[in-house]
Amino acid sequence: MIRSHVLVCGGTGCTSSGSPKIQAAFQSEIEKLGLAEEVKVVQTGCFGLCALGPVVIVYPDGTFYSNVTVDDVAEIASEHLLKGRIVERLVYNDTGAAEAKEGAEEAHASLNDTTFYKAQHRLALRNCGVINPENIEEYIAMDGYAALGKVLTEMTPDDVIQTILDSGLRGRGGAGFPTGMKWKFASGNRGNVQKYVCCNADEGDPGAFMDRSILEGDPHALIEAMAIAGYAIGANQGYVYVRAEYPIAVNRLQIAIDQAKEYGLLGKDIFGSGFDFDLGIRLGAGAFVCGEETALMTSIEGKRGEPRPRPPFPAVKGLFERPTVLNNVETYANIPQIILHGADWFASMGTEKSKGTKVFALGGKIKNTGLVEVPMGTTLRQIIEEIGGGIPNGKKFKAAQTGGPSGGCIPAHLIDTPIDYDNLLEIGSMMGSGGLIVMDEDNCMVDIARFFLDFTVDESCGKCTPCRVGTKRLLEILDKIISGNGELEDLDRLEELSNYIKSASLCGLGQTAPNPVLSTLRYFRDEYVAHIVDKKCPAGVCKKLVRFSIDADKCIGCGMCAKQCPASAIARTDYVAPGHKLASFAIDSKKCVKCGACLPTCKFKAISKQ
Repeated sequence: MIRSHVLVCGGTGCTSSGSPKIQAAFQSEIEKLGLAEEVKVVQTGCFGLCALGPVVIVYPDGTFYSNVTVDDVAEIASEHLLKGRIVERLVYNDTGAAEAKEGAEEAHASLNDTTFYKAQHRLALRNCGVINPENIEEYIAMDGYAALGKVLTEMTPDDVIQTILDSGLRGRGGAGFPTGMKWKFASGNRGNVQKYVCCNADEGDPGAFMDRSILEGDPHALIEAMAIAGYAIGANQGYVYVRAEYPIAVNRLQIAIDQAKEYGLLGKDIFGSGFDFDLGIRLGAGAFVCGEETALMTSIEGKRGEPRPRPPFPAVKGLFERPTVLNNVETYANIPQIILHGADWFASMGTEKSKGTKVFALGGKIKNTGLVEVPMGTTLRQIIEEIGGGIPNGKKFKAAQTGGPSGGCIPAHLIDTPIDYDNLLEIGSMMGSGGLIVMDEDNCMVDIARFFLDFTVDESCGKCTPCRVGTKRLLEILDKIISGNGELEDLDRLEELSNYIKSASLCGLGQTAPNPVLSTLRYFRDEYVAHIVDKKCPAGVCKKLVRFSIDADKCIGCGMCAKQCPASAIARTDYVAPGHKLASFAIDSKKCVKCGACLPTCKFKAISKQ
């Protein structure tokens, strides 16, 4: 009889840190200790707290071990699994979980007691880190495929669409279009016209990994949801478009598809209902523009991934010029739970116009990097300070970038903004797929705008002039500003050109590309002015505007900085400061390459960066 389960994270982050070796080591140690019939090792998807991986959780007590290595496995096996004694040095130390509790075992009794998890509501991520994604029976044990069974035996296609409409579910991949409305538009002429159901698992935003984690941790949820969508609109074929750089996700999705077919949950006459539905995987080569729905469908067709003019919209003329529904992974992950628990249940979460929960990939200058799922309307402060653990190293929060290169930067004074679709648009940002990059006082906002614009310039397909040429001109102006050659008139040019690109570009990539520029101009205009007028980068990031200098009165003349300088830009002077025995050093600004190697070498803080 199994008395303990050892759950080992098998997401991409932990896998890259050696979790497969940890899993194998646990299996070996358990067999050595004669516990093979009592303890089961389970590979799961991502637990969410990626900063602490590899993560291992032992149930039923729920002890959360973080940063585990292969060398730690023998101790956990012999002490915890055999003798029942928690290995305290490896337990995730969360002060919020231990408050008002007595005893280490009690303090670590539940994962949900940690500050990172207790403010979350895991709906799309409900099975990630809980089940083995490569075992269909574990998914079925968590009510998997019950929603598909209910739909095929108790509901009409129109009932399904109405339920999704009533739930208020909006697309989690970008603009937030009502999911039920999209399905309704594609539902006409069922049985008379070939239709398709597609999934956007391309997820090209820098810093975003929500969809990947769902595919790696709960692939059957996507399969079940796409089959439900197929029934609702009258489609018998679906395609998942996933980037080839997600090998673990692709492998587990293929395993799940094969298992679903073996169990009769994909293919012909599902649940004896007469409904047929099959699913295939199509790999993308990493083009960001293929996250746009028409470009994605063009790529599935085997053509160059370029967007098409709309109308006609995909619900009328999509994949292979047939009616098509396209949603992203997170959107589909909500569908089975809405069917099982009802539209009112889902609509009770979130805000008036943004129902349910949203998954964010929390990264950047934040203590708890990882996946976060919270009800719509949760404030940015709650996400950053409570769940994220705040800004490390005592730095101040400066801004947060939502929506990736298509989004905008939210300044510190708007940290109490409730996060939903409409609020983000109002303050110049957008939800996007859910990337949330946190920045502190050491980030230059002009440089941030340039970083995202450089990305969109590279990723533009070049089909339309406003995006192909306009974004390049924006980037040139930003390069001019950060090099110290900017003019105040450039700020007007940035705004004028940005608004033109937004209004004239063919697809969403070009229409949203100027958002980082416009939002930083709106909230951090003083930094642009400092770059132009003062020829200074306030954050000390833009190299051509940075100066390193040595305070001669603080310098003791040790010469350590000169030894570290790769450009031989630091030399001894004739000046000896009062109280010192050796002459001080100075930096030749003409030779200095501004690498900053000298700064950490000075123990007397005589070197400054301006």
